[in-house]
Amino acid sequence: MATTWVVDPAHSDVQFKIKHLVISTVTGAFNQFEGSATATDNFDDVQANFKIDVKSIDTKNADRDNHLKTGDFFDADTHPEITFSSTSWKKVGEGTFELTGDLTLRGVTKPVTLNVEFGGIEKDAYGNTKAGFEITGKINRKEFGLSYNALTETGGLALGEEIKLVSNIQLAKQA
Repeated sequence: MATTWVVDPAHSDVQFKIKHLVISTVTGAFNQFEGSATATDNFDDVQANFKIDVKSIDTKNADRDNHLKTGDFFDADTHPEITFSSTSWKKVGEGTFELTGDLTLRGVTKPVTLNVEFGGIEKDAYGNTKAGFEITGKINRKEFGLSYNALTETGGLALGEEIKLVSNIQLAKQA
């Protein structure tokens, strides 16, 4: 039997990591997002949809965040949302899955496969049923039109092309 679940934003996060100057990693997050899933009781089958508000980007640096919202990067005024719609859910091990779907970022839609670790199901102090997941993956930002880059003094690239995605998602079962 399929059940509807919704993302509990108070107990979830959406983060990304990108190499800066090839020597260190900058971490950022999106603070406004929503999503839902329809799943069998044991999560053997899942259909998920997720939406991120691009303007909620937070890298702990206001100048950088404002630059990331411009046409150089996310072009948030023209493309205010990042969306994901799943196309398949495959069990790959005990409590581990591959979630494949269509990611739309900056108006470009491409299939991506993410790794999912199922944390389990518990009832909270208020009797609500919750399910937890850690979702990780990698995308190449240039494939989604995020091709801006600056050169360093020695001619190297300031930003890496690979973006690591890390999300901890808690879903709340709907009545």
